[in-house]
Amino acid sequence: MIRLIALLVFFLLWLGPAASAQIREAQDIFAQENTNRLVMQVEAAIAGAQADYGIIPREAANEIAEKADPTYAPLDEIEAEREIVRHRMVALLNVWRRNLSPEAAEALHFGVTTVDVYDTVMVLQVLETLDLIEREMLLLEEELACLAAAHKPTPMIGRTLGQHALPITFGKKVSVWAAQNRRNLERLDEVRARLRRVGVLKGAVGTYLGLGDRAMLVEQEVSRRLGLDPPEPADWRAARDVFAEYAQVLELMARSNASIGAEVFRLQSTDIGEVFERRPATAVGSSTMPHKRNPSLSEALIYYGRTIPAYTGIILSDMDNAHERDNTSRSNTTLSELSLEAAAMMRDTRRLVSRLEIDTVRMRANIDRTDGMVLSQRIVLHLAAVMSREDAEHRVTQAAQTSRQTNTSFRVRLLGDPVLGPHLQKDIDALLDPETYIGLAAEQVDATIAYLRDQRVKAGQPDMTLCQ
Repeated sequence: MIRLIALLVFFLLWLGPAASAQIREAQDIFAQENTNRLVMQVEAAIAGAQADYGIIPREAANEIAEKADPTYAPLDEIEAEREIVRHRMVALLNVWRRNLSPEAAEALHFGVTTVDVYDTVMVLQVLETLDLIEREMLLLEEELACLAAAHKPTPMIGRTLGQHALPITFGKKVSVWAAQNRRNLERLDEVRARLRRVGVLKGAVGTYLGLGDRAMLVEQEVSRRLGLDPPEPADWRAARDVFAEYAQVLELMARSNASIGAEVFRLQSTDIGEVFERRPATAVGSSTMPHKRNPSLSEALIYYGRTIPAYTGIILSDMDNAHERDNTSRSNTTLSELSLEAAAMMRDTRRLVSRLEIDTVRMRANIDRTDGMVLSQRIVLHLAAVMSREDAEHRVTQAAQTSRQTNTSFRVRLLGDPVLGPHLQKDIDALLDPETYIGLAAEQVDATIAYLRDQRVKAGQPDMTLCQ
């Protein structure tokens, strides 16, 4: 937790007031006072539902609801009480009951077990975090769509296995990132739907004992009062698979965004220099090398690709529960840290994309570094009309090898080949123009943006407006 706080403090200092507010928004979800507030709201929902079915007096339930606020259970008093009773729920209830009438104090937490309340609170906090993350992802989707549209015709070299392969466009590359982000949005929706129906009130061993014959109806009403969906009837607390799925989705997102960060990190290396992160004019690249223009947010995304999977591993291990339930309360701390880290990751991914500077001149220069050899496939396909593909590939390969070995022009070598030259003389300049050999890259960008808009409509999400 100390490491996480230190990391968040660093972001507060570096990212500025707007980003600081966003960080505080995520932190506030899991702040102890907010956790206590949610505990009290859950208890009020339980009391209200129990009153509906005559289990506790209506007046008691009303008073519990009226006083379901941390002002009736101050944090300092709870901490002092916890030093005595050594139990977080009992400490909160003891302090709260001092501010309730005897009837309401008796009705509070009636037949309820601690783990039900705190797991329900965690579900509510995770759902709120998902809303925060989704908001960032939708903004990121717009940033990516705008960037892809702006550079759909911008040629750059496509690379496979670290080697120059064929020309693509930068817009095509960005459209891949946008589609990846959209798939992660869909995964979030799926896990959100399951979280909304996991149930909130099963009792100590998951059989509703202590809650009476109408416990299932009470649970349904509690879920409704908390804005959740009708609960599944089976107990889920020992399985913990829904929290594990949430963690796995965040890991997928972390690895997706880390791959974007790593790509930007590589593209802004001195040797490639095609993309750069825009940084404040006062930012220092190095304490000893003033010329450096170091990556920052891209490096952060790479790091999230390591930390979030580490948290996920802990949550996955928590599925290994004994019998009906182990003491799983400690894993909720990890869920909190995981959620905070994921919210910071999505914010940083969006900030990275919004700060990208594209060097189109360098992109074209890098295409030309192989002296047209990346168009060899095009040459072979053109020659297929007048000779066998095997012979064409052999002769073009020989021309490329000789060009590299003798440091002479690939174009000259092609035209100097006694078999190839006569068939290429007229078309050689057009064939070696990389800007006319990008396939359907531009069309892919348009189709991807149209797809993203369509998916937003289907999901009931706001339309994209940034680049209209």
